[in-house]
Amino acid sequence: MSALIVVERPENWPLQIPGTEVVTASDYLTNPRFVELKRAKIFNLCRSYAYQSAGYYVSLLAAARGHRPLPSVTTMQDLRQASLVRIASETTELLVRQTLAPIKSDRFVLSIYFGRNMAKRYDRLCRALFNHFPAPLLRAEFVYADQWRLEKLRVIASHEIPESHREFVIEQARRFFDRPHPPGVQRARYDLAILVNPDEVDAPSDDKAIQRFLRAAKKVGFDAWVIGKEDFGRIAEFDALFLRETTAVDHYTYRFARRAEAEGLVVIDDPESIVRCTNKVYQAELFEQNHIDCPKTLVVYRESADQVAEKLGLPCVLKKPDSSFSAGVVKADTKAELSAHLREFLQKSELVIAQEFAASDFDWRVGVLDGKALYVCRYHMARGHWQIQKALGEKRRLYGRTDTLAVEDAPKAVVDLAVRASNLIGDGLYGVDIKEVGDRLLVMEVNDNPSIEAGTEDSILKDELYLRIMQSFYDRLERRGQRERR
Repeated sequence: MSALIVVERPENWPLQIPGTEVVTASDYLTNPRFVELKRAKIFNLCRSYAYQSAGYYVSLLAAARGHRPLPSVTTMQDLRQASLVRIASETTELLVRQTLAPIKSDRFVLSIYFGRNMAKRYDRLCRALFNHFPAPLLRAEFVYADQWRLEKLRVIASHEIPESHREFVIEQARRFFDRPHPPGVQRARYDLAILVNPDEVDAPSDDKAIQRFLRAAKKVGFDAWVIGKEDFGRIAEFDALFLRETTAVDHYTYRFARRAEAEGLVVIDDPESIVRCTNKVYQAELFEQNHIDCPKTLVVYRESADQVAEKLGLPCVLKKPDSSFSAGVVKADTKAELSAHLREFLQKSELVIAQEFAASDFDWRVGVLDGKALYVCRYHMARGHWQIQKALGEKRRLYGRTDTLAVEDAPKAVVDLAVRASNLIGDGLYGVDIKEVGDRLLVMEVNDNPSIEAGTEDSILKDELYLRIMQSFYDRLERRGQRERR
């Protein structure tokens, strides 16, 4: 993908960065070469982003051409809305207070260059504001009354950079544009980001699996990069985003997915799948409406809490609506336990899921991608426990053993049921949990962020598993490109 730095006066940007081309705004707006260019990242450093200015039209036409502008017109408009700047102020309030506490005056101006400031002590605050409003050059103004508050945040143009800051800005631009790449090796057609949290205890993929994803991505035609929470503002630089961190709606993983989708990236897990899979209330209703066999289920609210034992019997299972990895799921063996758990859960959610207890020695897990079964595992219960995982503390887990089957060797009824259930969610990557109880197959849930760990889910397909997932990303991008060329 081409990277263009668009300025009105090239002499104001005397910097050549490998892999980028400096062009004038008028050239970008009128030259047929740029009109016909199908894939490009546009770093818009025009003097003004006012409505209908050259800077405004650079980002507007970039979006129309299928290019990736930074800042986007959306960011320009968002910065003009006091309500959105106020939200940014509220979400960074604690960080603002901590960062600016040593300042004695009642006003402070912070220059943000590619998410950084000349003083390292302001870097966290700069990164937080850049993530809210991704733009190469920003200026924030803070005022102190009873406490520090963000009063104004705006995009600035290159001519507003003080001469004393210029060398630093050039250094940050180099850092921002530079990605390590072997000399003499041609860059890949697409860039893919894999979101990972190295500190997550129940991460969906271990380090070995992530490395295998990176190698597979390279084989199918990606330059692939591992990114983290702090890289939110850089999403538009990529063509695809793969979330390998446990997702939740009230979490930055969902914001990553939303931002990536809005920027035109291919995203797995997509935001809609996150919403549908992370809420057990939604899935209970979805399964009932579509006649998907599952354990007898009740959606419980405060007024119906006393009916659970009568309708389901004991023991029964209670689930928080957004539970994952066996967390937020409890078994009640007695009425006293049931009342205590319901009271606790209903303090945090208006609704709770209650299910009949379905005992089994293992859960089937069917991985589904693009509407087709990808792998099949048996996750056995943890020793002496009724779930596949038992928490032994904040960072320790006891897992049951696993074994993996070739899709064609797994029971056809299990595979068919899993595909049918996952297709109700979407066409992404899912893990469908099914219990086999006597002659019944019961769908427990569809997960949007299934575990794929080295030596477990990949034990049959080996590297082919990673290649198939990466190929799905590549094929989606190619199909999108074909639609855009029509």
